[in-house]
Amino acid sequence: MLKLSVGVKEVAQLRAIQTLRAAADPPLRHQTRMMPKRRDEILDGGSIFWVIGGFVQVRQRLLDIIEDRWDDGTPCAGLVLDPVLVPVEARPVKAFQGWRYLDAASAPPDVAAMRQAAGAQAMPEAMLRELRALCLI
Repeated sequence: MLKLSVGVKEVAQLRAIQTLRAAADPPLRHQTRMMPKRRDEILDGGSIFWVIGGFVQVRQRLLDIIEDRWDDGTPCAGLVLDPVLVPVEARPVKAFQGWRYLDAASAPPDVAAMRQAAGAQAMPEAMLRELRALCLI
C-alpha cells in the first residue's frame, strides 16, 4: 500500500508520532476510512509505504487489518503495523487522497539491500544520511 503521511515533514517525526500512539492505544495502527478489498493479498508479506515530504521514504510491514472505530465511534479500518520503519529508495510521488495499492514490482527497494548491492556499506554513516536526505540513495 502507498499512503501519504499528512503533515509529517521527516521520518523522525513519523517515528515519534507512532511511538506515542503505540504507547497510548496499542497495538500500533493507522486508521483509515476504507477497508482494503485485497486484504489477504496485502497481509501476505505486504507493507505500507509512507510518502513523506513528496517522496516514498520508508515502509512498515502490515501485520493485520482489523475493523476499528474512530474516537467518535464511527467505524473504520485499522491497519496494524510493525513498529519498525524500514528506509527505502526515495522516489517522488504526487499528492493523492487516501491510500493506493502498490504492486510488489513497483515497490521501491530497501536501502539496506541497495547498499549491499552497490557496496555502500563501506561509506561512513554521516555520508549515507546526507545522501538519503538528498534522495540520492
